[in-house]
Amino acid sequence: MQVNLARRAWPRERAMLSAAMLEGLPPNGAAHVMRLDTDAETARRVADIIVETFDPAETAAAAFETEPSSERWETGRWSVEVFFGHAPDEAAIRDLVRVAAGEAAAQALIFSRVAEKDWVAASLEGLAPVRAGRFLVHGSHDRAAPRANDIGLEIEAALAFGTGHHGTTLGCLRALDLVGKRRRPSAILDVGTGTGVLAIAAARLWRMKVAAGDIDPVATEAARANARLNRAAPYVRPVTARGAMHPDLRDRGPYDLIFANILARPLRLMAPQIARAASFDAELVLSGLLARDVAGVLSAYAAQGFALQRRSDIDGWATLVLRRGGAAPRPQIFED
Repeated sequence: MQVNLARRAWPRERAMLSAAMLEGLPPNGAAHVMRLDTDAETARRVADIIVETFDPAETAAAAFETEPSSERWETGRWSVEVFFGHAPDEAAIRDLVRVAAGEAAAQALIFSRVAEKDWVAASLEGLAPVRAGRFLVHGSHDRAAPRANDIGLEIEAALAFGTGHHGTTLGCLRALDLVGKRRRPSAILDVGTGTGVLAIAAARLWRMKVAAGDIDPVATEAARANARLNRAAPYVRPVTARGAMHPDLRDRGPYDLIFANILARPLRLMAPQIARAASFDAELVLSGLLARDVAGVLSAYAAQGFALQRRSDIDGWATLVLRRGGAAPRPQIFED
């Protein structure tokens, strides 16, 4: 989910990161890149079709504005960058883009190689700190940015995602901030923890242990490193786990607050096991969803007794807060 992910070259720029929900990990050893310079709508279509088609552990895509329009009612120029862990099948990708965005876009694709060291060096280049209520997510270059009452979260610069710049991570952090204003959970689980930013944020907020797991051992190591970096290692000790049924996670439940910032399909498939891990009055914070995914995810969790409490949309990505136990109030819908 890209080198220069949210560059500050233009004051009005806002990155739309269509990225794999490994909560922040670039494809391992990414050395191949595809680029397309185009308009905003085409950029989004190409990024979305790439994300939906390829393995998120091997491919990452971003669509971002590179030059704003001089007129308020016009859109500026956009680009798509796609990074691959292995040499891509250029002809197959052109065919895929042709279906999603037309012949002109397919012919305009540019494929090249990029050194792995460039990915690491540039992954957070130019990224400003991101605020979500009392949380401030920043890189090592902005360690002085948090104010006296902020909870500063420093994310390792080698990790391009899970920095708070992506709408899914930002939505989850905002939801966490709102939960913190209402109550103190007794047990918290972060499914698909990735960089560990959500688990670390919860641990720092309440100074309590947070269970966390990820299917990718690289993500697990990254989360552990970030926990140490943020003085949360005693509270966050992620395990490599498929879903919520790993013994180290299952045995610490039931949980009354569960985060799952992954993709729509695994969210639907995991609904029964997440429900089993949840307490009778649990809240779920679910993200990694495009708008078109929301109905299917809500249906899967409604079958487990959860109702929508709140929804927020940031840059086309939805974050859902669901509640089990009693009749749910009319859900709040927010868009950013």
